[in-house]
Amino acid sequence: MKSLYWRIYLTVIVVLAAFALGAGWLFQRQIEQERGNAEVAAGERWLAMAVLLQRALPPADAPRELQARAIEEWGQRLRMALALQDAQGQRIGASELFERREEVPGQRQVEITLDDGRHIAFIRMQRPPGLRPEGRTEGRTEGRTDARRAAGDGPDRAPSAALLRREEAPWGGPVLLGPRLLHGQGLLIVLVLLFVGIAAGAFPVVRRLTRRLEALKTGVQTFGDGQLSHRVDDSGTDEVAAVARSFNEAAGRVETLLRSHQSLLANASHELRSPLARLKMAFAMFEDAGEAQRRKLKLEIQTNIAELDALVEEVLLASRLDSGSQQIHQDAVDVLAVAAEECARSGAELLSDEQDSRLQLLGEERLIRRALRNLLENARRYGGGSVELAMKHRGTLLELHVADRGPGVPEDLRERIFEPFYRLPGHAEQAGGVGLGLSLVKQIAQRHGGSVRCEARDGGGSIFVLSLPLKT
Repeated sequence: MKSLYWRIYLTVIVVLAAFALGAGWLFQRQIEQERGNAEVAAGERWLAMAVLLQRALPPADAPRELQARAIEEWGQRLRMALALQDAQGQRIGASELFERREEVPGQRQVEITLDDGRHIAFIRMQRPPGLRPEGRTEGRTEGRTDARRAAGDGPDRAPSAALLRREEAPWGGPVLLGPRLLHGQGLLIVLVLLFVGIAAGAFPVVRRLTRRLEALKTGVQTFGDGQLSHRVDDSGTDEVAAVARSFNEAAGRVETLLRSHQSLLANASHELRSPLARLKMAFAMFEDAGEAQRRKLKLEIQTNIAELDALVEEVLLASRLDSGSQQIHQDAVDVLAVAAEECARSGAELLSDEQDSRLQLLGEERLIRRALRNLLENARRYGGGSVELAMKHRGTLLELHVADRGPGVPEDLRERIFEPFYRLPGHAEQAGGVGLGLSLVKQIAQRHGGSVRCEARDGGGSIFVLSLPLKT
């Protein structure tokens, strides 16, 4: 069976059926046990009553008239159908209720033998056929019986705690209604109704759950077919909603990654055309050029090859950082040494004190060096001749401030300059740079748990602030 909701629903039904059967069996067993205990207790009460009557009645050798009056009097006082017989089974006397019930069809008679040989007879009215316990027969029971038989077939007695109510039958005897209604067909009907009711209520719940899973499956298929902007319904607080939210988050990251790669590939293809076109032209002119012209063309070719090499390297690094395949090694980095080397390389001024010599960054030195180099080269290329690098301790972060005296960056473009291949208007014509340097700085900072931002510098120029976590 392929449908999940059918499997869940049938599992619920099977468990429910097993529970209903088990509960019915335990209920039936408990009722039988309670009935047996009640009948044993009733039998003991009847024997105790017989002993008390024997002590209250005149002795066996007393006149029969005296014995008859005594049994009639006790029958009226106890409101019971009583009769007294001698040792030979001849009736001595009986209560008025006994004589009245004696001729009623369906009555049952129980006899208890006293120590002196006499017998006390009780009449108990039969229950209606639908309520009569299984295994009992109609008609008069002749002969004597022991205490358990007397308890099981005993006459009218107060209902036990297991019985629910007491009603009067049309022939004058009380009828006990209660758990016997749940025996046999009655119990089966109750269990069937319970089973049908819960099964009917469970189906819409199970179906609603699996319908949401089917919607999630459809959404995943739609996303897999190429509709990267598609998202599934993640309303709710249950596990299915949590799965849907996780899918939407993953889908958003996948869409962003693919869009970024597409943009990176398109921009890289565009940027490759310029150096390739210059190389093509240089090679075309190389054969017919003179010695001096050839030296210039050779230098142009080397410059374009270096630009291509740098572009390919930056594209590959950006792609690895964006995809997450570039693993970051968490090592202690001597930030002052790295900053001094990069400032000497680019001709920038390093502003530091003795406290900076004890600061260490947590990350990968190669990437941190690359980010700092890109900031310094960007400041040298576009920010004029005065470039400064200062370090400031901010809590658990170390801020590297790269300041220049260039034209500055408009406030509304300070976020866009960190996008791949974006260059400020008028900068595309300047030598060097393809618009990936600042984008790589941002990616490296984020992969290290830091950030980068651009601020305006007092007196003109810009300050690029690279924040990275310190080693604790």
